[in-house]
Amino acid sequence: MPEAVTRRILVTGSADGLGRAAADALLSAGHDVVVHARNEERAAGLDALIDREAHLVIGDFTERDAVRSIAAKLNEAGPLDAVIHNAGVWSGPAVMPVNIIAPYLLTALLRAPSRLVYLSSGSHFGGRPTLDGVDWRGESAGSYSDSKLFVTTLAAAVARLRPGVLSNAVDPGWVPTRMGGPSAPDDLELGHRTQEWLAAGDDPQALTTGGYWYHRQRLEPHRAVHDEAFQDRLLQTLAEETGTAL
Repeated sequence: MPEAVTRRILVTGSADGLGRAAADALLSAGHDVVVHARNEERAAGLDALIDREAHLVIGDFTERDAVRSIAAKLNEAGPLDAVIHNAGVWSGPAVMPVNIIAPYLLTALLRAPSRLVYLSSGSHFGGRPTLDGVDWRGESAGSYSDSKLFVTTLAAAVARLRPGVLSNAVDPGWVPTRMGGPSAPDDLELGHRTQEWLAAGDDPQALTTGGYWYHRQRLEPHRAVHDEAFQDRLLQTLAEETGTAL
C-alpha cells in the first residue's frame, strides 16, 4: 500500500462548525493543518487543535488588510498544498467581504496551492448573476445567495484559468452549526467530508476540477457559474475593487 501523503492545508473559519470539524479530521489523518480564527477570543477555542500541532493564523476577513497580512505570513512559512475556503457569514454587512472578497484575495495572493475548495450553498441557485450595484465593502447588508453564486463562479473560473490547480465548490448542505441553527435538517458529519476529500483525497474523483459538489456527488450548478463571460466580468470587477488581479 502506498504511503499516505501529508499535505499542508489551510482551513479558514475553523473556530467552530464545519471548518472546525474539517480541521479536526484532517489533523487526525496526519496532515499539517493551518487553522484560522477571526480574533484572539475566537482563537482561544482552537487550543485543543493547536495542542495537536495545528498552526494558527488570526485575522478578520471583513478587513482586506488582515486578509493580505494572513496571505503574506502563510507565504513566508512555505507553500500550501490546499485551501478550504470555509469562512462565511449568513447575513449583514460582512456577507460580501467575508464570502467573496476574502477568498478572492487569498486565491490571488497565496503561493499557488494545488487544490482549492470553496464553500458554496444551495442558496446560490437564488443568486443574481449581475454585478451592478454590489456593495463589495460591506457598508450595507449583502445578499447571501448572490455571494454564494459569486464564490461558486470564482471556483469555476480558477479551474478554467489555472489548469494545474484543482478548484471545486462544495455545498455542505443545511447543517446544524451556529450559522445553520439547531433545527437544520442535513447531516453535520457529511457536511464536512467532501471538503476534506477534495483537499486531500487521492482517488480519481477527488482529482477532478471545476465541479460543484454535494456529499461527493457532482451536480450541475446555476447556469451562470460556467458562463465564461460572467466569470471574466466577475474577475475583472473583483480585481478593480481590490486592486489585485488573480
